[in-house]
Amino acid sequence: MASTPSGLHPRNPHQGRYDIPRLLTANPALAAFVQPSPRGDLTLNFADPAAVKALNQALLLTYYGLQHWDIPDGYLCPPIPGRADYLHHLADLLQTGKGIPRGPSIRVLDVGVGANAIYPIVGHHAYGWSFVGADIDAGALDSVARLRQANPTLAEGLECRHQPDPQQLFANIIQPGELFDLTLCNPPFHASAAASAEGTRRKLRNLGLAKGEQHTAPALNFGGQHNELWCPGGELGFVRRMAVQSRDFASQCHWFSCLLSKQENVAPVRQALQQMGVQDIREVAMAQGNKRSRFLAWTFMPAKMQAEWRRFRWAPVSQP
Repeated sequence: MASTPSGLHPRNPHQGRYDIPRLLTANPALAAFVQPSPRGDLTLNFADPAAVKALNQALLLTYYGLQHWDIPDGYLCPPIPGRADYLHHLADLLQTGKGIPRGPSIRVLDVGVGANAIYPIVGHHAYGWSFVGADIDAGALDSVARLRQANPTLAEGLECRHQPDPQQLFANIIQPGELFDLTLCNPPFHASAAASAEGTRRKLRNLGLAKGEQHTAPALNFGGQHNELWCPGGELGFVRRMAVQSRDFASQCHWFSCLLSKQENVAPVRQALQQMGVQDIREVAMAQGNKRSRFLAWTFMPAKMQAEWRRFRWAPVSQP
């Protein structure tokens, strides 16, 4: 589906500039971080982790029907418009002639749900889907448990499972006979703590708030535990591992998917998937302003099996 002038998916509600007055109504605490821009309108200091967190709280209360949202200090506080875009583009993968399938019978696995549960929040509100959120971090899952307790509508659409083995992405989580229509993942982007810190310095320089190497221990404006930000082998190693492990669950998941921050990582992942006999691979480009990103989605199911899956799982719940 074509993007809007902002680059965001047409169903993404976060088009254009943030409506600061409306967000202040939802979260008055955001006022402490609002400041005038050079153009005379209102903006935020996006390099301040507290400001980013207050903005996320306001967005989630305004657009996603939550009554409360919070995360512990130090956990990833992601930019919601970009995460919502991933969800809406994934929904397009499921679209049939009868529309996008909606409702709790559509099941999605979030590999690395984190403390924030952004994907289940967005996907359950927008489409009524049911989510399983998996994570290796018990503290993150404790945070999500508190979010579920504070938001009964979210609790209806989200189950969390602990992954005891950091090397496994689907094993221990997907149970025998269990079916998922989608899997999604926001992988660690960096190969080391040093690379992660340099990425943060680069963000700050782009915001005009850091110069050179004077910030040796930069604050993370979006936060993040080490397992959320980096892993041995970096993004490419992680997604390759996901591709290999997905083969063991080829008949239990229709579409596997994962974000890729670096364009140069697409070709080697695609090659690995092709060598494993994947039937269909989709590269979906996304944009938010000047930022470019993409995700890869793949399925092992041949066309006939995909048609049968849609017939029995999606057709009864498809809507425009």
